[in-house]
Amino acid sequence: MTFLPINRKDMEKRGWEQLDFLMVSGDAYVDHPSFGHAVISRVLVDAGYRVGIIAQPDWKNPDSVRIMGRPLLGVLITSGVVDSMVNNYTANKKQRRTDSYSPGGKTGFRPDRALIVYTSLVKQAFKGVTVILGGVEASLRRFAHYDYWSDKVRRSILFDSKADLLIHGSGEKTILQVAKKLKDEESIHGIRGVAYIAKETNDGFMELPSYDEVLSDKEVFAKAYGIEYMEQDPYSASGLTQAHDNRYLVSNPPQMPLSTEEMDHIYELPYERNYHPTYESLGGIKAVEEVKFSVTSHRGCPGGCSFCSIVFNQGRTVQKRSRESILNEVKIISEMSDFKGYITDIGGPTANFRNAFCSRDDGKDMCRDKQCLYPEICRNLNVEHKEYFEILRAAAKVKGVKKVFVKSGIRYDYLLADGNGRYLEELCRNHISGQLKVAPEHASRKVLGYMGKEDISIYRKFRKRFFETNKKIGKKQYLIPYLITGHPGETMDDVIELVEFLMDSGFVPDQIQDFYPTPGTVSTCMYYSGYDPRNMRKVITERNAEERRKRRILVQFSKKGNSKQAAEILRSMGRKDLADRIYRRKK
Repeated sequence: MTFLPINRKDMEKRGWEQLDFLMVSGDAYVDHPSFGHAVISRVLVDAGYRVGIIAQPDWKNPDSVRIMGRPLLGVLITSGVVDSMVNNYTANKKQRRTDSYSPGGKTGFRPDRALIVYTSLVKQAFKGVTVILGGVEASLRRFAHYDYWSDKVRRSILFDSKADLLIHGSGEKTILQVAKKLKDEESIHGIRGVAYIAKETNDGFMELPSYDEVLSDKEVFAKAYGIEYMEQDPYSASGLTQAHDNRYLVSNPPQMPLSTEEMDHIYELPYERNYHPTYESLGGIKAVEEVKFSVTSHRGCPGGCSFCSIVFNQGRTVQKRSRESILNEVKIISEMSDFKGYITDIGGPTANFRNAFCSRDDGKDMCRDKQCLYPEICRNLNVEHKEYFEILRAAAKVKGVKKVFVKSGIRYDYLLADGNGRYLEELCRNHISGQLKVAPEHASRKVLGYMGKEDISIYRKFRKRFFETNKKIGKKQYLIPYLITGHPGETMDDVIELVEFLMDSGFVPDQIQDFYPTPGTVSTCMYYSGYDPRNMRKVITERNAEERRKRRILVQFSKKGNSKQAAEILRSMGRKDLADRIYRRKK
């Protein structure tokens, strides 16, 4: 196994005179199946195409992307694993101090709005070259969208970047189809999972409100987003068009899900499973640490959380690998020289959703007007953990493996719905390293409704069973709940309810997330427009930075430096009882 070319010397070693595709990435080059630039590049090379990677080029110098020459078929551009603005800035719009996807964790290697900047760079370097955008940033910004950092509605990323094509969602199938069309000099516009700019709308496609309309009217913006959200199921989605002045964004229906055989093949390609050696002297790439000894078992999530963008990226349909493929990857990991015996994760967006699909039609054609797990688990949702835990058991028996952990997060409501607690006991006994991360997100039923999350009573039930189970097996382990403050629909009364919940539970996590209006989510639409796009009801949102800060202080009342301020805020709200409880906790 070898890394893919990053310079002329590497090309010569492979006997390549010219690349078919150049991959430009906002992340450092990590040849691991958790990094999209590596996956797409490996898929193309496996199909016989010549691909080179230029990671984090100097965006002020066109020569930085010329080092391997002009590619024959096109340039592929991704901003990285996350949106470049999310990567560069916190929820409070402050520049991040570190970048785990860059050498030594340093910032400054990736520009803001990377897709726009890189496309301009590439077009300066290679006149007339075909530029194709892909990845999370491309998928979430393909329609006219609200941009939190400029606090305005921006055009489709295709118009702002002037790229030729955009691949949305998981791109493995799509890129192979696009590559063949380019090689055969045929049109690349008729493929599922692509978007492009056209002079006229497509017959039979659904026309969204125009950019000018969503820019000038927030209610129209919410209605447009609601249509976009509803048209993401590959089995039932319509193609969408959206006018931008005198031209149209055309977004074809999503690509069909990957089969188990296709998933197996993608993850069995010869990845080096590490960052490129050139980064060693620069401090390496920290992001590798989280995934180096982990295994992706599936993609997609039917959870439908409002603040999650997965609907526009991987989709709601679960696509899984075979048991044999997963165990083969565990064996490969176990033979790595720096492996210490611990598989850090076997999972996906939600670890225990491996077989979460609609039992009516084997996961095809998701309901357009219903969620699978909200307000409660649908009776048609397949609830099954047997196969997943069999894989965990088998992985733990691979030679050299001491423990197999589950760190990608579980849906505890889904776990509770399956059987008599046997799987919870097995999870606690064998697959937790002292603490389990779960995501109740809030305590207020109203806010949880806006989030599309289960009632807090389910978390309380799970929490009780978790500690009972650990007591039974003689272990002292902890729950680490993820919580979000400032979500659309939240009022100070809801924050007080969350504070009371935390006080009663006796545990306040160190890290609590401020709501972050990232592109492409239902919650972001609520935050900007003031409407829930699923039902067009009005939603009150607190956007004042100081008021949002107060909410965070209240929820983190036990954090050093917060107690006094939290008590003062509570007194001002007439809740001296809670202020007194803070001081009693300190004593």
